Formats: sequence, C-alpha cells, structure tokens
Amino acid sequence: MPIYDYVCRTCEHRFEALVRGGKEPSCPSCEGTDLERQFSLPTVRSEGTKDRAMRAANKRDASQARERMHEQLRYERSHDRHG
Repeated sequence: MPIYDYVCRTCEHRFEALVRGGKEPSCPSCEGTDLERQFSLPTVRSEGTKDRAMRAANKRDASQARERMHEQLRYERSHDRHG
C-alpha cells in the first residue's frame, strides 16, 4: 500500500494519498479526480537528522510542560480566591 504525492489539476492542491488495491484517489480539497502523481523522494535518516528531530521534540516537550505548569497555577489561584 504505497503513499503517493499528488497535485490536483483542477484546484492545484498538493496532498499525499495512501493507494489501496489500485483505487484512484480524489482531491481532498475539491474532490476532483484529475490528478497528477508526483515523484516522491525517500526519507533519509542519519544521526544528524535523528539528533535534530530529538532536539525539536525536547524543545516542544519543554514548552508544553511550561504551558501545563502555568495553566495549573492559574487554576489553583482561581480556586484559592473562590474557596
């Protein structure tokens, strides 16, 4: 079940589609079927890409942790005033 990249010739929307059993996909934007299949490049994985992905994930996780902490503090302060 390969994933292909497509460009809709009707609305020029670019998208990926999982193709099963030879079925032709339709554009998720306009539901057109006049599609052009694009050349898909394989994903390259290396230590460098792995390190960059891990740094990005750690940065995202730290940001989400800070947001959760701030939300918890706001919640506690609002309940302390009303309780």
